Amino acid sequence: MIGILIIAHAPLASALRECALHVFPDCAGGVLALDVLPYEAPEASLAKAREAITSLATPEVLLLSDVFGATPCNVAQQLNDGVQTRLVAGANLPMLLRSVCYRHESLEALAQRAQAGGTQGVMPVGSTAPQNQTGKRHAPSHHDHQQ
Repeated sequence: MIGILIIAHAPLASALRECALHVFPDCAGGVLALDVLPYEAPEASLAKAREAITSLATPEVLLLSDVFGATPCNVAQQLNDGVQTRLVAGANLPMLLRSVCYRHESLEALAQRAQAGGTQGVMPVGSTAPQNQTGKRHAPSHHDHQQ
């Protein structure tokens, strides 16, 4: 399985990982987070990122960063060799969840799925009833469940 390392401004990386573990608790060992702290030298973040990749103990790693051109992405770019790692910037929860679901695919395919998940997860939402709900009133004991 491919490892996933989220590198983002603190506390976003850890928050995204915790959300992924909420949905997929069994992915804990394969998904790590590196929160880049304010005022931390990029060299220190890079050293931590290298340690994180080593601790994943997988031959290939998908790198997810939050903002292209910012320090977390710049750190991730120094790790991205294009062979054993792929980097996708603009990390969001749909991107991460899609990545977790398809870690068994090739690294190239996983990077493409991550990008698709991230972009498909951003959409305008109208003022209609929430998805999976008909707008009908139910008895207080009735609960609609998300899919």
